[in-house]
Order: sequence, then structure tokens, then C-alpha cells
Amino acid sequence: MTTSACSQRNSSGGPAAPSDTATVALRPLPGSGSRLTGGFWARRVAANRAALPVGYQRLVDAGNIGNLRVAAGETDGTAEGASFRDSDVYKWLEATAWEHARDPDEALLDRLRELTRIIATAQREDGYLNSAIQVRGEERYARLWMSHELYCAGHLFQAAVAAARATGETGLLDVATRFADQLAATFGPGRRPELERHPVVEMALVELYRQTGRRRYLELAQYFVDARGHGRATKPGFDPSHYADPAHYADRVPVREARTLEGHAVRAVYFAAGATDVAIETGDAELLAAVRRLYDATRRRKQHVTGAVGSRWDGEAFGDSYELPPDRAYAETCAAIGTLQWAWRLLLATGDAGYADQIELLLYNAILPAVSLEGTDYFYVNTLHRRTGARGDVQRSPAHGRRPWFNCACCPPNVMRTLASLPEYFATGDENGLRIHQYAPAALRAGDLAVKVETEYPWQGRVVVTVREAPDREVELALRVPDWADGSTVDGWPVVAGGYASLRRVFRPGDRIVLEMPMPARLLVADDRVDATRGCVAVARGPLVYAIEQPDQPDGVTLEDIRIDPAAPLRPEHRPDLLDGVTVLNTTGAVAADRPGAPYRPYGGPAPVARPTPVTLIPYYAWANRGPHAMRVWIPATVG
Repeated sequence: MTTSACSQRNSSGGPAAPSDTATVALRPLPGSGSRLTGGFWARRVAANRAALPVGYQRLVDAGNIGNLRVAAGETDGTAEGASFRDSDVYKWLEATAWEHARDPDEALLDRLRELTRIIATAQREDGYLNSAIQVRGEERYARLWMSHELYCAGHLFQAAVAAARATGETGLLDVATRFADQLAATFGPGRRPELERHPVVEMALVELYRQTGRRRYLELAQYFVDARGHGRATKPGFDPSHYADPAHYADRVPVREARTLEGHAVRAVYFAAGATDVAIETGDAELLAAVRRLYDATRRRKQHVTGAVGSRWDGEAFGDSYELPPDRAYAETCAAIGTLQWAWRLLLATGDAGYADQIELLLYNAILPAVSLEGTDYFYVNTLHRRTGARGDVQRSPAHGRRPWFNCACCPPNVMRTLASLPEYFATGDENGLRIHQYAPAALRAGDLAVKVETEYPWQGRVVVTVREAPDREVELALRVPDWADGSTVDGWPVVAGGYASLRRVFRPGDRIVLEMPMPARLLVADDRVDATRGCVAVARGPLVYAIEQPDQPDGVTLEDIRIDPAAPLRPEHRPDLLDGVTVLNTTGAVAADRPGAPYRPYGGPAPVARPTPVTLIPYYAWANRGPHAMRVWIPATVG
């Protein structure tokens, strides 16, 4: 156990906590300042915690931990898999650290210490660390377009900061700072000019700077941000694939000049999040404006209705503007998590409620669908339409349903670390007050102001905030009113959707503030430039996007034959017996009774005969928990 290598400058118990000198509008709560006490998200977090031992065993079975043991000289053997395998271990370690911080557990702490010892032993004398590269005797940094060496370093740094904040022990932080020092001596002005193909080290270096106060880490992150956009990450020589395209690595246009995200979706959003961190810590207003512009362009033209990003299987990439096909949506889980990390940083930087709206959309509809209700199976790709009779070809195809693990297992431990740190995203505050961004039964504290939150959200729109402790002076208590929540009131007074209802006064213990958000189900239509969804509607209620799934429809009705009637009422019904308790939506539609034998018919000819049918929708996040059935989010509408 080590406790002295680097002092803890940052008192926050969570991720992405700006330094004291950062240019931000909001401050995260300290680690004990946000605690879930029950309800929807507490169940999901508990399932995630219970899945951590399962995740550890899968890392053993896949050879990830074995690679580190071989590099440490504890066992003999060869390296299993690709050179990014270490990163999955580091993400699992980060999840374990946040879970231990939330609810201390000796078994989790022992596992964290065991892996820290193995990692420290595997590290080379000069600080370099990548088990696969070391075991295979490959040259360091020789193939940055595919080796993921700095990507693994980034996830190590994030895990190390989490471990230091969660436990006060700095053994893993020692490893991280030695490696970061090695990177700072290798890359940057006057040193190696190449860039890693897969950003994440930028975010991680900034977080390491925040933890240690060593400015060279921030300076290296700033260098990586400004150097990208000049083709330095591209595979050398001729290659007709996306590996020779600088856009694939977010390396075609400098971030300050870019007008849209392109290429590999995870790389692009991780890089944008890292650039946001650099802007926050350096006070670079131009850079912050650039990443805000990019987020807005993504939200308006390249985001699925669920909040997910990524349209193309080829290159796991963003497509063109409005290229958002539901059936071929890639919508990688890691891309949703990266977008969440980016939105959180922009929320801290600006205080703009629109980013909190995005976080809500992403959590419920882009990240949560990626994990089973039991917390042990995962989607890598999050389709918005699984066809009847679909056959999964590659391992990550969602046609298989959720899978226990993948040969490229970036997504499962990414989900684990996100859910383990989830309470940190619910509120911000300081001695001047508290701002609540997400709703769940919780105990929140900022300075001398402590409140209890009670709600049945997301099924009901009533949120009761009770003051438990308060200073004898004016402070602010602000509640987000989601952009979908027209007609909301606070203590009976109308408030505007898409912002914060802010109360500033001297609060007393026992004071109650009641936010009422109407939750009628609503129909959504896409911009008509989204070719694949013309003539279709999506359905939402509160923060949740809904879908139709085969098991909920009448016998003999094929999902693709269902048409929803936009004029029919959408009737909510809470079903505590279904899918761990959900509110379904019941409505009516039509189903084709007689299909022609060919997929085409003459224009103007008679349409297939249709008959009425009941239609039931479930929250999209819950689909495929009864098997890999047919499902769709965008539903064709009946023609009046």
C-alpha cells in the first residue's frame, strides 16, 4: 500500500473534476455529496456492482489479465489478442475504484491492490507499459496507427486517478505518473511528432494533471489536441481502407477549424471531450467555442433519436449529415459513453441546461440499452431495428442479442465504469448552492446545504426535494426542467422547459420544493432529410424513447407489418411484473392482412388490405431481455 507518491489536490470523489483554477461555471459535488437511495437507477447501479466479479473472470478467461502476468514475469506464455487488451483491465479497475468509494468493500479493495501489484511489476524501468508489446518484443510506438499504446496509457491514468480518489492509496498513481513522464519525454515539440490513432490520452493527461498538479501533463495534452488535424496519426504508405484516411482518426481538420465530427465515432467524441478538458484548464475560450460548435452540429445532424452516434459499420464511423438509418445504425456503446463524457464537461464549462438534457437522453436511451437488466450481458452495437428472422453474422451483431463478452471487449468495462460513477452526474454545487441535473431518489449535499430527493422518475414526473440542512444565509437551489417537459410547475408556479427553475433564499430544514412535470406520450418525426425514417414516427414519454418488440404484439402479427395510428391515444400502463417494472404504452394501429408476392407495386395501385390491431410499446432500453426478438424504434404510420 502506497500513500505518499502524489498528493491529492482534487477533493472530488468522481471523474472529470476541474482543478481549482479551471474556467468553469459549475463544480462537481465531492464524492460523498451525491448518493442514490433507491429507485430506478439504484437498481441498475446495484446490478452493475454485482456484475464486477463476473467481469473480472471474463478478463481472466479472455487473457487480458494473463497478458499482464506474463509481462510481470509471474507466468510464462505468449500475449493473447490485440495490443489494446490492457485497456479493458484498466476500465474494470476504474469501475472497481468508484464502487469501493461509494460503498467500501474489502473484496473489491483486495482485487484492486492485487492488480495494482501486477501492473506495477509489469511496468518497465523507464515507465513504459503495454503488456502485449512487451511480451512480443515489438518496438515501442512503431505502429501508432494501430497499436493503441497511448490509448491504453489513457485508461491506465483514469483508473489510477479513480483509485487515488477512492482509496487514498497511490500505488497505481505511481505507475501512471511514471508512464506519463515517459510520454512527456517522448512526444511533443522537438520530440516524436506522430500521434496515437485512438484519442483518450488527452482526457486522461488532464485528469492526471488535476490530481497531481504536474503541469507538464496538461501541456502534453494541449500539444496532442493542437497537433491533431494535420494527418499525423494516419497509417504511412498506401492503404485503400479507412486506415489511410486521416478523418478516421479525427486527424483531417484541426479542431479549431472543424465544423463537424467525422470518421471513427468513438475516437472523435473522446478527442472532443479531451479538447474540452484542455479548454477548461487553460481558459482557452476559442477552443471551448470550437468544441461547443462541434457538439451542436453533432446533435442537430448526426445523432440518432436515442442520443447514440455512429451511422456506419464500415470504420465504426459517423456518416454524412442526416445519414441516420435505424436498421444499420452502428451506435456503438463506447461512442455513447464518450458523448456523455463530452456533454458532462461542457455542462461544467457552461452551465447550459441543454447539455444536462443530452446527458439524460444518453443515459436512458443510448447507454442503458447496452446492458441487460441483470447487468452481465452487453450490446456493442445498438441497432434501432432488428428485423424478424435476422441472423447475426459477426460477433458484435445485435441480431444475436446481448453477449457476455467480445473479442474486442471495449464496451462492457466501459459500461461498468460509467454506471459505477453514475451518481456524480446527478448534481453540481458549492458553498453557494446546489443544482440538480438528473432525477432519482437521492441524498445530495453542496457545502452546508443538504437535501433529500424523492421521485418515481422516469415513470412519473413528480419530484419532491426536502431540505435536511441549510446555512443561515441565502443560497441557490436549482432544478432542471427538461426540454420535453412543457407545462411543468415548481410549487404550483409555471416554469419554462429547457432550463433551470432557480430558487434563491434562506432555506430551513423541512422546506419542500415540488417539481411537477407532465408526462404525456409524444410522437416524434425526423427531418425529411433522414431518408430512412420518412413516413415513420418514434414514440417517447418523459426521458424515455419507446420501441415495439415482437413478444408484446398479438399472436400472428409480424412486427414489420405493424403501422401505428398517429391519431390514436397512447395510454400509459405501469407493469411491475414486466422487465423489472416498466411503464408500457398501449395504442392502436393497423397490420397488413394480405401482402403482395413482390416487394414493389405500381405507383397509385391499391395498397395492401389492413386490419386494426392493438400495439404495445416498451422502453427501448429494455428490449432483448426476453431474447433477440424483432424490434423497431421508428414505426411506419398509418395514412389518414
